[in-house]
Amino acid sequence: MRKTLLRALILLAAASLTACATTTFTSSWKAPDAQPMGKLTGQKVVAVVMARNTAARRAAEDSLAAVLSANGAQGVPSYTLMTDDAAGNEAKAKAAIEGSGAVAVVVMRPVAKDKEISSTASMYMGPRYGPYWGGYYGYGWGGAWGGTTVRTDTIVTVETLVYSLKQNKLVWAGESRTTNPSNVDAFVKELAAGAAKQMQKLGLL
Repeated sequence: MRKTLLRALILLAAASLTACATTTFTSSWKAPDAQPMGKLTGQKVVAVVMARNTAARRAAEDSLAAVLSANGAQGVPSYTLMTDDAAGNEAKAKAAIEGSGAVAVVVMRPVAKDKEISSTASMYMGPRYGPYWGGYYGYGWGGAWGGTTVRTDTIVTVETLVYSLKQNKLVWAGESRTTNPSNVDAFVKELAAGAAKQMQKLGLL
């Protein structure tokens, strides 16, 4: 895999200082026999987000494609190449994407959305020895038990894949967990930033 596509992903990290604050990659893999993709400057790279919510899908593809374009490649949202009803049809999607002259595809697919509940109770730190007045009284009221705090987090699991269309081969794959994702644009930036770091670790950059 060449630097152009990966630099585009790293550019996403620079755009979001909180890139890895809530996203953790639970797996990261690269194809040991993948051939170099060559320079992607000016070449089409299709951004694909496999989500049934059309509005969310389009927003995510726009965000990813824009960053790819900003770094030299010609990022193309997949929805601009085919109708929404054709997205789930492999034959139509293949004809549209390959007919566009694209050389690579970056895919993001949400695979799970879970709720995680946690509770935090006041901690017992032991008594403070000394006088009651001017000693324990202020200490005790300052650390009085306030009950248990219950927190509910939303955990979204997404797989991110990078394909070479010339080889019809998966070059890199990763699965991530993001806690309490905000808007679509920020979410895509977090995922791409985390993916770039994983690919750096594996020597793809």
